[in-house]
Amino acid sequence: MVLRMQSLTPPRRVLVDGPIIVGAGPSGLAVAASLGEEGMPFLMVEREDCIASLWQKRTYDRVKLHLPKHFCELPRMPFPDHYPEYPTRRQFIDYLVDYATKFDIKPEFNTTVLSAHYDNTSGLWHAQATSASGDQTEYIGRWLVVATGENAVNVVPDIPGLGGFCGEVTHVSHYKSGEPYHGKRVLVVGCGNSGMEVSLDLCDHGAHPFMVVRDAMHVIPREVLGKSTFELAMLLLAWLPLWLVDKIMIFLAWLVLGDLDKLGIHRPAVGPLTLKHTLGRAPVLDTGALARIRCGQITVVPGITRFTNSDAVLSDGTVVHVDAVILATGYRSNVPQWLRATDFFGKDGYPKTEFPNGWKGQFGLYSVGFARRGLSGAAADAVHIAKDLCQVWKESRPTKKAGRPCYRRSISVVL
Repeated sequence: MVLRMQSLTPPRRVLVDGPIIVGAGPSGLAVAASLGEEGMPFLMVEREDCIASLWQKRTYDRVKLHLPKHFCELPRMPFPDHYPEYPTRRQFIDYLVDYATKFDIKPEFNTTVLSAHYDNTSGLWHAQATSASGDQTEYIGRWLVVATGENAVNVVPDIPGLGGFCGEVTHVSHYKSGEPYHGKRVLVVGCGNSGMEVSLDLCDHGAHPFMVVRDAMHVIPREVLGKSTFELAMLLLAWLPLWLVDKIMIFLAWLVLGDLDKLGIHRPAVGPLTLKHTLGRAPVLDTGALARIRCGQITVVPGITRFTNSDAVLSDGTVVHVDAVILATGYRSNVPQWLRATDFFGKDGYPKTEFPNGWKGQFGLYSVGFARRGLSGAAADAVHIAKDLCQVWKESRPTKKAGRPCYRRSISVVL
């Protein structure tokens, strides 16, 4: 028997002169850039080996931004003029890399925060982290910015028999292209934007997708008469009440897309914008999947009761033979796993205070990327956070002497 003993070496302690930013996705980058422009130092830690790991490692090849680019740009840097209205995955990654370079953002990569808590005695945040090599570090600072986002952990449903299914089972985070599925019958579990687009991509590569539509959902056209549906909704909301804009959106969807009940897709009783504002459930933007459903290339099926070794048994009793399963079941926040002793976040990993006031907690705690408002919501929160932090930081700094350089990069002191 081999006994494993914990290392007696205490963790390295780092005092951070500025906020500790956990997460190097678009939300964290937006905060860092806004702080850097004001000369405030910061330290950013990221569990992966790159920025925007969701986009670089966990998105499929054909994905594009669902909204027009001007709704998705980060603070202080627009998209290049030559980018299309809906930038591709590769273009968005290039934009984020250029963004980090422009604002000199250099995260501590391969650094996973295991726990973080606020110490009432010292008035400081303590974040315990580990590197890929197992080295332990304790970061200590006055402020903590939670930027791990809404999509930190894969959601894998507990479906009876799934573990015994003999075919390939893949979460959408590992799906890149439909090419390996050519000629196969593929069950796509989930009918959100990812489920719809993956089903469409499978069709394009000669597969036979079955898409599970268990609950009612809103599907709206991405554009109406060449105008972004989202942009139209924002314009209407400036003049009309939410309930009326909901009715207009539903009417436009019916006018452009037709009656979806015949396709096995039922609309919820609550309007699309109301659902988005209250529950964070975004409507599905159709990019061509509905046409494939109408012509029979994508088969809509109801919920799954269980799996056998080669089949899926549906809630209506139908048995469907499939060769592979793709779980387009989304993601969730991982904040409850590591942030300790604070009631700012709920059990679901989201701030309890709703947008637009969910960016600031107590004792120097901030959150960005949890507004359920996409990149535009994250950018707005980042600006608020940076403004608030810089004001407090500048008020607490000693009077700046002539000729003293302004900090533009993260700095830390090893204790």
